[in-house]
Amino acid sequence: MEITEARRPLTWLLATWGVTRLVLLLFVFRVFLFPGPDVTTDVSSIYQGWYEVLRTGSFPQADVTWQYPPAAALAILSPALLPFLDYAQAFFVLAFLADLAVLVLLLNAGLRPRRSPRGAWMWVAGVPLLGPTVYARYDVMVTAVAVAALLAGVRHPRVMGALTGFAALLKVWPVLLLAGAVRRRAWGAAAVTGAALSALFALLMPGAFAFLTFQRDRGTEVESLGALVLHVARQFGWQGRVLLNYGSVEFLGPYVSVVSDGALLLTAVAFGWLLLWRLTARRIAAHTPADAAFTAVLLFTVTSRVISPQYLVWLVGLAAVCLCSRATRMTGPAALVLAASSVTVLEFPVYFADVVDSTPLGMALLFARNGLLLTAALAAAVLLWRSTVQEPAGERVRPLEPDADQPTRTGETAASAPS
Repeated sequence: MEITEARRPLTWLLATWGVTRLVLLLFVFRVFLFPGPDVTTDVSSIYQGWYEVLRTGSFPQADVTWQYPPAAALAILSPALLPFLDYAQAFFVLAFLADLAVLVLLLNAGLRPRRSPRGAWMWVAGVPLLGPTVYARYDVMVTAVAVAALLAGVRHPRVMGALTGFAALLKVWPVLLLAGAVRRRAWGAAAVTGAALSALFALLMPGAFAFLTFQRDRGTEVESLGALVLHVARQFGWQGRVLLNYGSVEFLGPYVSVVSDGALLLTAVAFGWLLLWRLTARRIAAHTPADAAFTAVLLFTVTSRVISPQYLVWLVGLAAVCLCSRATRMTGPAALVLAASSVTVLEFPVYFADVVDSTPLGMALLFARNGLLLTAALAAAVLLWRSTVQEPAGERVRPLEPDADQPTRTGETAASAPS
């Protein structure tokens, strides 16, 4: 009886995952039609077009919509592993398998003694809230590598570093996983892996770093935090336009560059805060690297010129890793990310036309989604600071050792930290 009772929560978790993922597959395979524009066309047209170019041994240098680092080619080429399916079908299956891989990683971490299955539940619940977009973008594959890197964590710093370096060459943002890494070996492995793969791609495939120019020229996308200023300005006669530009739906017109520059300034401020936190942090516990990575990605997401729906996949994955620890301080921000995910599927794809037209409904959805993300980012930053920088009453702590992975207190020697 006791064994049956213990297994019941796991049975419910796996059943929920299975049902929700079956529904997602039915949507991307168009057995059922999801409201709003068809989110699968990026795979069948854009991704498949890049696939045909990449197969020739070159990056799509003439295509300004190619805005990804060189290892992204591996994700775009991956459907070749399933030659018995057409390109789009193979991509959806691989995205599904990446989703499954994340679940397995989180269960393996969360079911250990003194750990929590909340992380697996976060993933099970958060992904379907975003709708079929999850399986129609390669972000779930990147998130799988990032989750594996964070879970390797302190115990295997070189593995964490190598996976982080690889993930950063898939889609840049995973470099932020190193924000809370406390071992030099993690940074070293990430640098070596990133440099080696970059050199390999540069030597073997022309145009490996053309994406840097295309990213630099991007403007303010209609779903971003800064875009809210322009949505409001439209209500008062601002004469800007919304057009497909550099692969995304962006605002064009007077003062857009000012808003874009403002977003870049906020990103710089976020980076400065992270650097200050890193230099002043005094207490690093086993859960801190995941908390720091989640906070860093939240900060850079809300200050981005683009907050596409698939960005929420990253946040759900990182929040899930945080929740695998019973000691994490990120429960509140994780709940806010879940709430933001449920709004995100409404602003894209369900009511995306309203967002583009700056209708009251579209603006309300954007204010709600971006407000939740902003609140989550600020709350995560405050919680991270309080748990690692502020000195607990009656307890003195010494500055963080570069190779420490547990809290260090006055009177401990450097040798007392685990190797």
